[in-house]
Amino acid sequence: MNPTPSRERICLLTGGGYPYRRDALGGWCRTLVEGLRRFRFELLTVTDRELPSAPAYPLPFHVGSARAVALGRDPARAERRRTAKPEGAAEAAALLCRGLLGDDGPVTEQFATGLRRIADLCQPASGNGTPDLLAGVPLTDALLEAWRARPDRTLLPRLSVRDARTAATLLRHALRALAVPLPEVELVHCVGGTTPLLAALAGRWRTGTPLLLTEARAAVPRQRPAEDRLSVSVRTVLRRFRTSVARTGYAEAELIAPLSTYHHGWALEHGARPARLVQVPAGVDPREYPGAVELSQAPAVVWAGSGGPDSGLACVLEAFTEVAAAVPGTVLHLVGVTAAHEDHCAEQIERTGLGRAVRLHPLPADPRDRYTVGQVVAHVPGPADPPYRLVEAMMSGRAVVGVDIGPAGETLGDTGVLVPPNDPSELAIAIVDLLRSPNRRRALGDAARQRALNHFTVDRVVRVYGALYTDLAAPPPAPAFELALTVPAPRVTVPATVRWLTRENT
Repeated sequence: MNPTPSRERICLLTGGGYPYRRDALGGWCRTLVEGLRRFRFELLTVTDRELPSAPAYPLPFHVGSARAVALGRDPARAERRRTAKPEGAAEAAALLCRGLLGDDGPVTEQFATGLRRIADLCQPASGNGTPDLLAGVPLTDALLEAWRARPDRTLLPRLSVRDARTAATLLRHALRALAVPLPEVELVHCVGGTTPLLAALAGRWRTGTPLLLTEARAAVPRQRPAEDRLSVSVRTVLRRFRTSVARTGYAEAELIAPLSTYHHGWALEHGARPARLVQVPAGVDPREYPGAVELSQAPAVVWAGSGGPDSGLACVLEAFTEVAAAVPGTVLHLVGVTAAHEDHCAEQIERTGLGRAVRLHPLPADPRDRYTVGQVVAHVPGPADPPYRLVEAMMSGRAVVGVDIGPAGETLGDTGVLVPPNDPSELAIAIVDLLRSPNRRRALGDAARQRALNHFTVDRVVRVYGALYTDLAAPPPAPAFELALTVPAPRVTVPATVRWLTRENT
């Protein structure tokens, strides 16, 4: 019998994943929501991608609502028109841009102050926000002035007026997330990148609702494939903006839950206070990845990913050309390819000339069969991919060859093979070695599954997040109680939680 949902309402805020997209992060969110049935969830996704038409996952009974907001396109020449400047807009833009282009310390506070003032200008109106007010925020002038004011501007690329206008347009588009209204809840749990975090920060500043931030993605200041055509100066602005938003999120969140020691270190490096960090490793359900004996004697390799331009697919295909030459008859299984990227995936396969040796397994694919179709799993993630697929492969009992980036090394431990990043030849050599060594790969597969069972099960994730939700979403304690954090030192494996202490006088 399912428990009755409590009065504690949680807004799970994502950037286009659960419940609308079947990706690694969406699967983790689904597991969390379905495992915490005593809470009432209000699901909100804020995305700058195409608005999903319907949820990709069925919604449990304790989900009160599911809403998706797609940020509208800002007119490219908005700032050139004679738009009335809202009161305080110029000062807010100046603070934001000076903080954006500055260094640590006081300039970070300048960015946060400017961002908060812009959020005040974007008060939600009838659920649609007020994007016209953003058009009046003089970001172009503020960027140029802040750029010229830097004493060490020789270290920055040249920012032309045209580049400043382009950067201002992109920043204005991103800042529209500040106008997204959040549901009335006791806790906002933000999972994702810059866009949902902006919405979460604005909601926190307006209502004071506690914020729990899950840091699950790779380093923020990465370059996205669609930004290759932008100038160096515009990319610099975007990179600094994302980093500044992350720093502001770390400063404002009641707690930050990094997914690994790698994410833990990233948060510390970017201003998070150690007392607010509660490391909660990734976890999957062993019942969904039960492990199985090798189904075929024919050599086969599995790679799991979306299949998009930013997914690691190019490296895998380049390595597989060498694998196929060394071990004829090897088949590559690409599992979990999303519908949006099937065409791109097929085009990349065709370029290799090995189409007959590659099998495409689009989502939804049965998790039980996702990794067992192969003998070796090549873990080559995209820069934004959390380590869930690596844990899934380990739980499935398959030998893994992983690229040594992000949390791969600490997750895999000594139960797999790590190769340097951006080296398809080394990846191919390691895969071929395991294909030719059945006893070794089976031993590694068994060890990987045992490590996953010991450290990366979903029940642990659900248990810790349930405690975090209870403490953060609870009403303020009576004066005789105080809230304290029980947080382990960095780099320990046992996740910590939050608890209420006993009465002060006892």
